[in-house]
Amino acid sequence: MAAVNGAAMSKSRIAYEWIKARIADGTFSPGYRLVLGQLAQELGVSVVPVREAVRLLEAEGLVTFERNVGAHVAMVDESEYQHTMQTLALVEGYAAALAAPLLPPGALDEARALNARLADCLGHFEPARFTALNRDFHTVLFGPCPNPQVLDLVQRGWNRLSALRTSTFSFVPGRAHESVAEHDRILALLGDGAPAAEIERAVREHRLATLEAFLAYQAGRHS
Repeated sequence: MAAVNGAAMSKSRIAYEWIKARIADGTFSPGYRLVLGQLAQELGVSVVPVREAVRLLEAEGLVTFERNVGAHVAMVDESEYQHTMQTLALVEGYAAALAAPLLPPGALDEARALNARLADCLGHFEPARFTALNRDFHTVLFGPCPNPQVLDLVQRGWNRLSALRTSTFSFVPGRAHESVAEHDRILALLGDGAPAAEIERAVREHRLATLEAFLAYQAGRHS
C-alpha cells in the first residue's frame, strides 16, 4: 500500500509541476479552464493525481475552484494590475517620446517586422506568444530612452505584469487586433517625426486602452 501511495504522490507531483510550469509561461493564462480529464490524458495518468495537483495549486492561489464550474487559472489582482498599467502608461509614454530621436538605424524596420509577426498571430491566436512579441515590440521603441531612471520604471512595470502572470489578450482576444492597429499608428508617428507630445500621448492611450479592455471584461464577469 505504501508503494501505491508513493507512486500516486509521485504522479501528483509530476502533474503539479507540469501544470504550474504552464501557468508560469502563460500557456495556461488567467481564466484558463483546467479540464481534469483532458490534463490527465495529456499526462498519461488517471484523474486522481491531476485532481490532487489542482488542489495544491489552489492552496497556493494559482488556481480557483468553483462548484459546478470547475477549476480555472486564477485571475490577476485587479487593483494591482490597474495601478501597474496606469503607471506604465505614464512612464512608457514619456520614455518612448524621449527615445524617439535616438532610435538607431533600422529600429523602426525591426518594430514593423515585429508588428507584422503580431498580425500573423491573430489567425491562430496564442496569447503567450503574442504577449512576448508585444513586449519585444515595445522594448524596441522605449529601449533607447536616455533617462536611466525612467527606463528603470518602465522595465519594472513590465516585470510586474509578468509576475502577475497576465495577458489581457488571453481573455479579451479582440484587444489583440486593436493593439496591432494602434502599433501601426505609433509607428506612423515615429516615421513622420511627430512631436514628442504626440508620441507620448499615443503610447499612453495605447496602454490605457488595454487597461480599459481588461476592466470592461472584469465588469462583465461580475455583472
